[in-house]
Amino acid sequence: MTALESEGPLLRRAVCPGSFDPVTNGHLDIIGRASKLYDVVHVAVMINKSKKSVFSVDERLDLLRQVTAEYGNVEVEAFHGLLVDFCKQREIPAIVKGLRAVSDFDYELQMAQMNHGLSGVETLFVPTNPTYSFLSSSLVKEVAAWGGDVSHLVPPIVLESLSERIGRR
Repeated sequence: MTALESEGPLLRRAVCPGSFDPVTNGHLDIIGRASKLYDVVHVAVMINKSKKSVFSVDERLDLLRQVTAEYGNVEVEAFHGLLVDFCKQREIPAIVKGLRAVSDFDYELQMAQMNHGLSGVETLFVPTNPTYSFLSSSLVKEVAAWGGDVSHLVPPIVLESLSERIGRR
């Protein structure tokens, strides 16, 4: 039985959305911290067919399930469309987003205000661990493509998959 299927008191739920192409240690820091604050954390992988990804949606879901299994209260799903619709369908009242810098805040504040206006869903901002304040999936892919060492930026299973994928290009 998953946390979503359990009966009893209303569970505190939140969602951590993203493309996760690939999932980084920065993503895991935010997901792990959210998992300590909420009963159920949904990790929502955005489906964007117009965006060229290194990993398919199914591969990203699989990697995320593997690297979040230790938390015990994380559900990984793909979504298409508006995040607020995903939240409404699952009765999720909160979005948790990591902020790396002030520049992130400008964009994320606009999204938070739009999401709240559309559906009443709240957005909570978590400051990124300073160790990961520079980290993004795009940066990891670029460094890996040029043969740089990203082993300290992604979980081992992601590094293995990324090395195999980048090596085939």
